Amino acid sequence: MTEAEAIKIFKCLADRSRLLILKSLVEEDMYVERLAKRLELASSTVSFHLKKLEDAGIVASRAEQYYAVYYIKEEILNTKILDIIREKSSESNLQKEREDEYRRKVIDSFFEYGKLKSIPVQRKKELIVLEEIVKAFEVGKKYTEREVNILLADYFDDFCTLRKDIVTENLLIRDNNVYRLKDESIERCIN
Repeated sequence: MTEAEAIKIFKCLADRSRLLILKSLVEEDMYVERLAKRLELASSTVSFHLKKLEDAGIVASRAEQYYAVYYIKEEILNTKILDIIREKSSESNLQKEREDEYRRKVIDSFFEYGKLKSIPVQRKKELIVLEEIVKAFEVGKKYTEREVNILLADYFDDFCTLRKDIVTENLLIRDNNVYRLKDESIERCIN
């Protein structure tokens, strides 16, 4: 089910008259006049709501003699809300573009000629900066503390704070003063 289809369904279900129509159709299939009489609504009102429900794919009709008999399409209503939410959004590419643009702006704001001007105060921005710096480390290579300091000093004079923050964010793992990239941090930095 697409996002647009789900929105149509939710809008239809947000109307009391339509819910009453659906409750009647759950009991049995019916034609407009019978629904109107049962719900004490005008036939034109029932027809209007049935058209909306039909457009959303919740009900359908079949011809029986002179009447159009309406019935519920159970397969649509049996769809789990979680399945609808998990469906890939049509805006996911747009969201990714916005995130990438935000990352570029942060990097452009805090780096000048490859050097870090200052460590961002805001955690989200700091994480972006740290992930950018971690790209200087090689995958699978083990570094001494001195080697880490030398690499980080190329970016910022206060390399001790940088090193501490990178380890705190689990981008680098420290084990007996030997440092290496954490596997997940590689993916975070590349993507």
